[in-house]
Amino acid sequence: MDELISQKVKFTFSGHDTFHCRHLWLKKGFDFIKKGEKFSNDDAVVKLGVGRNMVSAINFWMKAFGIIDKNNDLTEFAEYIFNDNHGKDRYLEDEGTIWLLHYHLVKNNIASIYSLIFNDFRREKIEFTKDHFIAYVLRKAEEYNITQINKNTISADFEVLIKMYLRTDIHSKDREDTFSGILTEINILHEEKGRFGDVKSLNSYSIINDEKNIIPEEVILFVILDADIFDKSINLSEIEYGRNQPGSIFGINRTGLVSKLENITLNNKFKTFGITFNDHAGIKELQFKTKPNKFEILDQYYVN
Repeated sequence: MDELISQKVKFTFSGHDTFHCRHLWLKKGFDFIKKGEKFSNDDAVVKLGVGRNMVSAINFWMKAFGIIDKNNDLTEFAEYIFNDNHGKDRYLEDEGTIWLLHYHLVKNNIASIYSLIFNDFRREKIEFTKDHFIAYVLRKAEEYNITQINKNTISADFEVLIKMYLRTDIHSKDREDTFSGILTEINILHEEKGRFGDVKSLNSYSIINDEKNIIPEEVILFVILDADIFDKSINLSEIEYGRNQPGSIFGINRTGLVSKLENITLNNKFKTFGITFNDHAGIKELQFKTKPNKFEILDQYYVN
């Protein structure tokens, strides 16, 4: 894993051995750790039923998605989703769970490319190529006085990201394909094949800001509550533009956010949490009588 650090920032690339995260890997890894096993064990290859490089990749993605922490212990989020007794979506059959995984991947910044693209780069370029992104990382590295950086490593990370979010034509024909990326269902990354400006051979990509009506309100509220930057109120601008907030991570525009927040305050199942969405002197704020437990909010979603 290439870890590039300055006094201000840390970029981490690679670590996945060029394998993107498959749909069943996180549950497989969760069960493995739950049994007291370790990825460093000699028999991990046999017990996981994959090659040695894939063992390393599963370990990496478990950390990147927040399923295990830096000590390789299972997280509260992991138990909430994957536990065999009370897990809410053990086999990732609900699209709301995929949005949550996307959020954790970006927020955790174990694989820096996801945070860089969704929090930062896409605000500079709505439509971009791999070369655009590589140039952006090199510029940021120079800005932060990071001297050792490998363009091939960044390129490989970009290719893995594409596999994570885009379903190929071959995968589309095989509905039971287990090798497609874990995040293809949310359709947040769009591809324009073989065209960018005057260069006909380059594929371009975009992450469009729109209303994203398909994202559950509970997922939006979970992401807001997961931040430690506020106590009982947070303003709309922070929700829209703040790092790791819904507007940034999910690409939701202001119209979509206002609609979601208004629906939350009007929905009877949220009444007990004392949530209001107010406008004081032109500053819109989401306010809480008492800041709710983020997992209790998700309970309202998974109960259905």
